[in-house]
Amino acid sequence: MGKPRERRQTGEQDLFRSRLDQIINMKHELVRLAQAIDWPVLEARFGTVYSDGAGMPPPLPTRLMAGLAILKHTFNLSDEALCERWVENPYFQYLCGEEFFRHELSFDRSSMTRWRQRMGEERIGALLQESLAVAVKTGAMKPQDTRQVIVDTTVQPKDVMFPTDAKLIHRARERLVRLAKKMGLDLRQTYIRVGKFALIQHQRYAHAKQFKRAGKALRKLKTYLGRTVRDVERQIAGDEQLDAIFKWSLYQAKTVIAQRQRQRGRKIYSLHADEVECIGKGKAHKPYEFGVKVSVATTLNRSKGGQFALHAAALPGNPYDGHTLATVIPDMEKMIGNELSCIMADAGYRGHNAPESHKLRVFTSGQKRRLTPAIKRQMRRRSAVEPVIGHLKSEHRMDRNYLAGEQGDAVNSVLAAAGYNFSLLLRWFRQLLCLFAALFLTFQSRPMPQQPA
Repeated sequence: MGKPRERRQTGEQDLFRSRLDQIINMKHELVRLAQAIDWPVLEARFGTVYSDGAGMPPPLPTRLMAGLAILKHTFNLSDEALCERWVENPYFQYLCGEEFFRHELSFDRSSMTRWRQRMGEERIGALLQESLAVAVKTGAMKPQDTRQVIVDTTVQPKDVMFPTDAKLIHRARERLVRLAKKMGLDLRQTYIRVGKFALIQHQRYAHAKQFKRAGKALRKLKTYLGRTVRDVERQIAGDEQLDAIFKWSLYQAKTVIAQRQRQRGRKIYSLHADEVECIGKGKAHKPYEFGVKVSVATTLNRSKGGQFALHAAALPGNPYDGHTLATVIPDMEKMIGNELSCIMADAGYRGHNAPESHKLRVFTSGQKRRLTPAIKRQMRRRSAVEPVIGHLKSEHRMDRNYLAGEQGDAVNSVLAAAGYNFSLLLRWFRQLLCLFAALFLTFQSRPMPQQPA
C-alpha cells in the first residue's frame, strides 16, 4: 500500500461548497485543539508503516484517521456513532482536516478498524505523547510536573458474557457443530434441541439452589460435547486439511470439558476471545473481572489543566503489580521524555522489581524507611490516581473493551488515556476563552479617564 496523500490547508474557494472556516466559530475549543496539534509529527510517525509501490492505492490521510481516533475516545463514541456525528458536526470535520463541509462520509467505517490494527500499540502511543506535548505547549501542564508520578493498576474488562461452565460447554458444542456443517461432515447427532434444554435446566436449578440437579444437567452438557468431539475426530482422522481446520475448535472444546475450579494454569473464559483472564482485585461489588490488567500513571501534583494521564499499558498474563515496574518505568520515561524522580504506589507494589537506578525512588503505602516529612506529605496525594481511572472507565471506553485480540487490549488502553487528556485540553481551552471574555468585559465596563478641559 502506498503512502497516504496528506492534506494541507489550501485556502481555495468553491462556488457550490461552504468553507468550514467561514461557517464555524474559530474560537471553539475543537478548532483550537486542531490548531495546537502538530499534525506533521503524527504523519511522520504513522507514515512509517506504509511503503510506496507501483499500482498501490494511497491510503486515507493520517490527519483524518488520527482525528477520528481522538474524537472516538474523547467523546466516548462507538465507530457507528462517530460516523453519524462526523457527518453532521462541522467541528469534527475541521479537526480531521476537511476544508469544505461534507454531507457524506469520506471514509468507510471499517477503515478505522484496519487503521488501528495496522498501527499497533507502539505507534498509537504517539497520540498520547502528542496530548502531553499540547498540554505543555498551551500551559496546561509544566514539563517538571511529569517528574513525579503515581502508578496503579486496574482491570480493563473485555466485551464477553459472564463465563460459566454450562455456557462455555454449550457454546463450544454449538461452534463445533456449525463448523462441521460448513465443512460438510454428517454428524451422528448435533444435540441442538436437547443441548439447549439441558442448559435451560441447569440455569433454573442453579437459580433455585438445587445444586445436585444442576450438576446432573451439567454432566449431560459435558456428555453431549464429548460425543460431538469424538464424532468429529473419527470423521477427520487421516485428513490433514480437515485436521488443520478443526484443530483450534477441538482444542477449545477439550479444554472447556477438562478445566476445573481452582486449577493452576491458563483457563478459557471466552471462546471468541481466548486472551481473556480472570482477575480478582478485592472489590466487594465485583470480586472477579474478566479482561486484562492495565497499568495507569498520572502526575503527582495536579497541573493547571487537570490531572493528566502520563502512561497507560496493557499487562497480559495478570502479573503481580510490583513486577510490572521493570517494563513500565522505562516505557513511561520514553513516552514523556523526562526522567522520573519520584514514583508513588500503593501497598500492592511491595517487593517491586524497579530498575536499579529507580529502586530508591519508589515509595509504597505503609512504607516506614526512607520517609522524610516531604515524602509523607506527597504520599497523601497517592489516591489522586483513582479518579483518573474512574474517568478513563466511565467516559473514555476503558470500562468495556470492544477491540479484538491482545492488540485490541493494548490499543484501547492507550487511546483511552489519550482521549482523557484531550478532554482535559478541551476544557482548558474553554476556560481560557471564558477568562479572556471576562477580562474583555471588565476592561470595557471600566470608566474611561476624563480629559482635562
